[in-house]
Amino acid sequence: MELTGRIIKDAEVRSVKNDKQVVSFTVVENNSYKPKNGERVDVPTFFNCSYWISDKIAEHLTKGSVVQLAGRVGVNVYNNMEGKALGYLTYHVNSIKILHKAKAEANGSSNKKDGKKKKDDLPF
Repeated sequence: MELTGRIIKDAEVRSVKNDKQVVSFTVVENNSYKPKNGERVDVPTFFNCSYWISDKIAEHLTKGSVVQLAGRVGVNVYNNMEGKALGYLTYHVNSIKILHKAKAEANGSSNKKDGKKKKDDLPF
């Protein structure tokens, strides 16, 4: 199954048994529909993703990036403290294609030096 969505938080690398590395990140897929007599309704679906092939991809999986993923969907279900059954979607990723890289933050290091703002030579 293929999934295209936006990463909502920078990817994290975790170590599991036998020093194996897994890259974890969350993707939101935004769908919408318009009922016959109503306004457009947005339906976001969140997937907790895991990628086991290489941990080097984690530095490229940043918040706001749009990715196309191939893999399989799973569901994890648990009971909360009140005994209510809750669940969330997981996505076991086999391949990742970055469609759009997130822009650098507006206050990035390109205009700062040692924490001080750099003066521009531009008159405006």
